[in-house]
Amino acid sequence: MDPCPFVRLTVGNLALKIPVAAKPVRSAVHPSSSPCFCIIKLNNFPIQNAAVPYIPPESTQFPDGNSQALAATFHLNKSDVDRLTGKSSLFPTSKKPQLKISVYSGPQGATCGVSSGQLLAKICMELDLAAAESKAVVFHNGWINVGKETKSSVSQFHLNVKAEPDPRFVFQFDGAPECSPQVFQIRGNIRQPVFTCKFSFRTADRNQRSRSLPTEHSGGGGVARRWLSSLGSERERVVKERKGWSITVHDLSGSPVAAASMVTPFVASPGSDRVSRSNPGCWLILRPGDSTWKPWGRLEAWRERGSADAIGYKFELIPDSASAAAGIVLADSKISCSKGGKFIIDNGNASGGGSNAGSPVCSPRGSGDFGYGLWPYCSMYRGFVMAASIEAEGYNGKTAAAPLVEVSVQQVKCLEDAAAFVALAAALDLSVDACRLFSRKLRKELCPPPSQDVMMF
Repeated sequence: MDPCPFVRLTVGNLALKIPVAAKPVRSAVHPSSSPCFCIIKLNNFPIQNAAVPYIPPESTQFPDGNSQALAATFHLNKSDVDRLTGKSSLFPTSKKPQLKISVYSGPQGATCGVSSGQLLAKICMELDLAAAESKAVVFHNGWINVGKETKSSVSQFHLNVKAEPDPRFVFQFDGAPECSPQVFQIRGNIRQPVFTCKFSFRTADRNQRSRSLPTEHSGGGGVARRWLSSLGSERERVVKERKGWSITVHDLSGSPVAAASMVTPFVASPGSDRVSRSNPGCWLILRPGDSTWKPWGRLEAWRERGSADAIGYKFELIPDSASAAAGIVLADSKISCSKGGKFIIDNGNASGGGSNAGSPVCSPRGSGDFGYGLWPYCSMYRGFVMAASIEAEGYNGKTAAAPLVEVSVQQVKCLEDAAAFVALAAALDLSVDACRLFSRKLRKELCPPPSQDVMMF
């Protein structure tokens, strides 16, 4: 398999140093006593934002404790780089894209599209991304003088901006996962089939649920009415759960190479028609090993409450040596239900920003540290790991955009490695449907034939 060229642009190691005497004219609050944040923009890419720590003026160097903090990450494919550098236009130019950073003091937020903080500084930097296609390039690493400079003092902003080649394998489903599509590897204009998917319902779940319904009753109209009433309430309870979904990924020879199985039902919380964060649905991502399936990852999903209607998710890696209850969190974020988004595992992108990126933790569940010494698996999943486009809620299997999956070359040593990430992308895409409000019907591909289970929603 041949990878596609990508460039990963990162902005990190942010810090602000403002002399005490350099207070804003119309403000009695110095940035040292209030939070600071910045807005990061690269041409027409989604805006990202991040907190900016304050450093006392007497400090002479950037503190080592924050040396690993990334504020924003931009993932650029070949066409993105060509467009930004002017190569894709009818008349090629030598223009360079601009990275713009606006630093604000005050709480992070916006009103009517305008930042609610007070502007402290603006930084604009030209980037030679063409050079980063073949080697790592550090555009800046250190302090920049910002704001008005006086004879006795000057404000400074610290940042690190670098870009590096990040080749990836790109896969695209030939349809929605519930339609059992083929999966193609994409490289430029070349599409090559590599996997087939089979979506199914586990029979055991259907039989178990059918047996939970009452099957007999005693005579008498009152008893019959009570039985019908209990049957109605039981039907209502059963209808408000979705369970037994499974998708298996096969190679072109027909051998199963990965699977995603719904092991915890997606159940409406009491008194509502949504799956809550306190009781999420759960998938196991499975890989073949020793003539059986072995768990590789765990994906939980739920529907967020509030005005920002979104699907929340958390993905944990299950190490071979760990118990079933242990896990290393690689992504914990949310995706808009109305707009869709991108599921990203990138160890270092701590903001998520406007790109709906995940917020990798890479630490044992319940641990407060990053666990690099305790969990050697973290070193295997540093930097960019994978990304998958997730369709918005409400599209049917024919009109929905086929999920696109990007996997870092560093993560793929064999075909089964790539298949596991494809299964994970399929599970998250299906979770958008599983978290659909129970007052709305699912499309037919997600409902088994009535002859098999009339109670399945």
